[in-house]
Amino acid sequence: MTDRRRGTGLVALDRARSFGGYTLVAPQTGGGRVYLVDIDGTVAHEWALPVRPGRHAVLLPNGNLGYNGSHPDSPEIYPAWPLWHGGLFLEVTPKGEVVWQHEDLGHHHDAQWLDDGSLLYTVAEPMPAEAARRVAGGSSRNDLPDGTVYGDVVKQVDRAGRTIWEWRSWEHLDPADYPIHPIFDRYHWPLINGVGTTRGGLVLMSLRTTSGVLGVERATGAVAWAIRHDTVAQQHTPVELPSGAILVFDNGNLRPGVTSPHSRVIEVEPGTGEVVWQYVDPMRPAFFAPYMGSAQRLPNGNTLVCESPFGRLFEVTPGGDTVWDYVMPWFAEYPEGGARRYAGGLQNSTFRAYRYAKEQIPWL
Repeated sequence: MTDRRRGTGLVALDRARSFGGYTLVAPQTGGGRVYLVDIDGTVAHEWALPVRPGRHAVLLPNGNLGYNGSHPDSPEIYPAWPLWHGGLFLEVTPKGEVVWQHEDLGHHHDAQWLDDGSLLYTVAEPMPAEAARRVAGGSSRNDLPDGTVYGDVVKQVDRAGRTIWEWRSWEHLDPADYPIHPIFDRYHWPLINGVGTTRGGLVLMSLRTTSGVLGVERATGAVAWAIRHDTVAQQHTPVELPSGAILVFDNGNLRPGVTSPHSRVIEVEPGTGEVVWQYVDPMRPAFFAPYMGSAQRLPNGNTLVCESPFGRLFEVTPGGDTVWDYVMPWFAEYPEGGARRYAGGLQNSTFRAYRYAKEQIPWL
C-alpha cells in the first residue's frame, strides 16, 4: 500500500511550536481499538471496545471515553449504509468499563456528546413520498427499487435516552433548493455528516451530498444562515470558533471552477460567507481527502488537521507551517460485506482526530 511504503508513525515534529499534548484516534478498520498518541508518536493509552467505530471517539470532561460504535444489528437499508452507520453509543472508563450506553439503529456519521450529558446525532428515516419526489439531482441509475429516499433527522437525547429535540430535514428545507450532486446516488438526502452547536444556541449541520453548512434555530427549525456550495464542497466537521467564525474541513470534491481537486481547512464568517483564513498545501492537490476529514483549533492558535482517508494527522500554525506530522500505522480491511465493497483493501483511516492537553487527562 502506498501509505505504508512511504512510512508511518511520526514524520515531523517542531517541539517548540507544537501545542503538544495527546491525540485520540479510532481507526475505522481497527476492530474497536482506540488509541491516545503522544506528541512523539508513542501510544500512551488504548481501549479495546466490543464493536468497530461507527465513526469516532472523544474524551469527555469526566475523563471517560465517548465512543460512537457500529451497531452489529443495524439493517443494510441501502448499499453504502454499512460503511458509515453507527448506532451504539458507549461511555467507557479509562479501564474499559462501559458505564452508559444508548442505541439507535438509524444513526449514521457524527454524534456530539454535549456538556449537559445529552447526545446530538443524525439518523436516517424514510421520507414521505411527496417530499421524496421533490429530491433533485443525483444519479437515478441506482435508486432503491421501492423508490424510498431516506432523509435526515437530527435528534438530541438525554441520559435516559429520551428525545428532547428533533428536526426533520424535509420539514424545513425545500429539496429543490438543495440538489444532490450528480455523482451521488439518490437514496439519502441531504446526508448530514456533521453536527454541532453554537454559543448562541444554533445547531450546526454539514450537508455532504448537496454541499453546505447550516446554522439552524432550535425553537423554529428555521435556517438562520447558510454557507453554500460557492464556498464549500462536500465538507465535514463544522465547529464554531470563539470569534464566531465557523471552522470547516472543506474536502473539495466538485468545487466549482477548480480542475485540480484539493482539500483545505477554512474559517468562514457565517453571516457573509467570507473566508477569513485557510490552510492549503503549497502544492494544492497534495492535500486532498475525498471523504471524511476534520480540523480542530488548538488553544495556542494552531490547527490539528485529520486527512482521514490516509490516516495522516498534522498540526499547522496560523501561517501554514507544519509543526507535527504523523501517519497512523494501523492497517486492516473492513469486515466483509457492504463496507468492504465500498472501501476495499487495507485502510488506516479515521473519521476524526482530537488533541488534548495533559491537564485534560488527569488519569494518564
